[in-house]
Amino acid sequence: MIVVRLAISELRRIGTGTLPALAIIALIVIPSLYSGLYLFANRDPYGGLDRVPAALVVEDRGARSTDPDGKVSRVRYGEQVAQKLLDGKGGFGWEETSRASADEGVRTGRFDAALVIGPSFSAQLVSPERYEPQQAGLTLVTNDANNYLAATIAGTIAGDVRDSIAEQVGTAATETLLDGIATIRTDLAGGVKGVHKLVDGTAQLAEGTGELVDGTARLSDGAQEVARGSSKLADGANTLADASRRLDDGSASLSSGLSELESRTADLPAQTRALADGAQEVAGGNAEVAAVGRDAAADVQRIADDLDAQGASARATVAELVREGAITPAEAAEITAALDRAGAAVDRTAARVDGAAERLEQLSAGSGRVASGAKKLADAGPELADGIAAAARGGTQLASGSSQLATGAGTLAQDTTTLAGGAGQVSDGATRLAQSSVTLNDGAGKIKKGTGELAGGLEEGLRKIPDLDGSTRRDMARTIADPVRVNDDQFSRAGSYGAGLAPFFMSLATWIGAYVLFLLVRPLSARALASAAPAWRVALGGWVPPALVGLAQVALMAAVVRFALDIRPVHELGTALVLVAASTAFVAVLQALNAWLGAVGQFLGLVLMLVQLVTAGGTFPWQTIPEPLRSLHNLLPMSYSVEGLRQTLYGADTMTVARDLGVLLLVFLLAMVATTIAAYRQRVWTPERLQPELVL
Repeated sequence: MIVVRLAISELRRIGTGTLPALAIIALIVIPSLYSGLYLFANRDPYGGLDRVPAALVVEDRGARSTDPDGKVSRVRYGEQVAQKLLDGKGGFGWEETSRASADEGVRTGRFDAALVIGPSFSAQLVSPERYEPQQAGLTLVTNDANNYLAATIAGTIAGDVRDSIAEQVGTAATETLLDGIATIRTDLAGGVKGVHKLVDGTAQLAEGTGELVDGTARLSDGAQEVARGSSKLADGANTLADASRRLDDGSASLSSGLSELESRTADLPAQTRALADGAQEVAGGNAEVAAVGRDAAADVQRIADDLDAQGASARATVAELVREGAITPAEAAEITAALDRAGAAVDRTAARVDGAAERLEQLSAGSGRVASGAKKLADAGPELADGIAAAARGGTQLASGSSQLATGAGTLAQDTTTLAGGAGQVSDGATRLAQSSVTLNDGAGKIKKGTGELAGGLEEGLRKIPDLDGSTRRDMARTIADPVRVNDDQFSRAGSYGAGLAPFFMSLATWIGAYVLFLLVRPLSARALASAAPAWRVALGGWVPPALVGLAQVALMAAVVRFALDIRPVHELGTALVLVAASTAFVAVLQALNAWLGAVGQFLGLVLMLVQLVTAGGTFPWQTIPEPLRSLHNLLPMSYSVEGLRQTLYGADTMTVARDLGVLLLVFLLAMVATTIAAYRQRVWTPERLQPELVL
């Protein structure tokens, strides 16, 4: 009961009179005023950003942009950004103005910040379309002399604007890229079909070159046969030329003899028999020559026909090779020209041999008639004179024809020799063509293999390019432009900036409330110290009065926060327990400081409050503060009251709250032990107590 009497006595002392009662009420109200005003002022500072003046300068001239469909349009991203900010989606109270006015306003404090959208803003955003990429820039003009946090918030807003623009432009650019990939896939699919057609064509080419090899081999064989036939024809023509020369010589002799015979008709009976025999011999030779001429003409004609057939087949084969690209048109023209020259030479030779054969037939017929006439002359002497005259005339004609025959035979020999040379060239060309066609066949096989590999590679590439529809491409473009979305998955939510600061300001207000109590209340009763009461009772009796006032302080403060500021704790009972524990612990700590050190202890209470302002982690995370302050976080009691109130206000973690209450209880007990020791020591009066150096 001593503790109760001491407490009542102290309460009567400090409550006697009007002013002391008002002082107690003021002490009770001080924590509520402190925490209430701070939390009210900082309840929702971001909600009032629209009242912060900021300048907006739009100098963007726009730019030409091409959409994925190739349509060209005029874009003005700067105006879009400005309109979004002016519509109230940019935080500040934006006012569009000129650059000079904006700079002047930020310098003089009329504007807290200015955002400048440059002349080339849109052009820089669409610069990747021209493959000349440039980063678009926003100029943020701030002045820390106006307000440091305003400049920081302006930087955050500018960053949000930049992210929004980057997402919009990035989505459009990525959609264009994906549309281009889709177009490439479509074109590649068409290319795969074309390559398959190429594969089929090369297969046909390989088959055709195989047939070409066979045809050129046959052409080479035919050309060799033509060459051998031409060689035989040349030999026959030379034989014909020799026979024609002998015939010419014989015809000349016959003509001379007939002329002499005509002049010497006196010896006609005796000579007619000789003439008949000679004429018969001549007729036989002419018949032999005519037979050779007919055979030569037939051989030449057969060679010409064979050469024409082989030439037509060769031309068709060469034309097919040109169409398939196996040989060049120039090579085809060279082969065709060689065939034409050979054909023309054979045709000319055939014509000349045929003409010579006809003349030989005429000569054979004439010599036969001469022989018949000579025989008749021998048989019919009386008519011999007339026959000799006719024979003389026929001999003259025979001499003339045989001379022409000799000339034609010589020409035929030259032409057949030329034909043999041309046929040899054709044979060589056909042989080279056969060799080239083999090489061409090998090349066609390689082309077939290569086109097959190309088709396989293109199909593999086509499978690697995704086949996306328009909706999927748009979704991918948005995802690539804005790949990360932060889901707000909070275990607990403060709800507002003021509610987020409530644990700190309420804890600080509780300390301040306990601090100001000892401006009026004595930490230890002098009467109790002079009595024989135990020291612990004296300490507890000195603690009870300020503790009761402290309870009134936190009760009023909790009511103001709950009802006036509408900050609703998730766990109201837990909040009350933490506030009560904090108040009792803080009162005990300040009582101990005052009991031990007096005025110095009261000053240290103020210093300790200042230290806890930065170590309790009420605003920024306590881990961000430097040493040695960071190490004091776990040693000072306000750290645990802040942590406990966060748990009860936003969603309690039972273990954390229990630990915080346990720490505050331990602080209370340690402080009471210290106060008890001070009470025990103060039973002895010293000169320092009687005449202290410092009195507050």
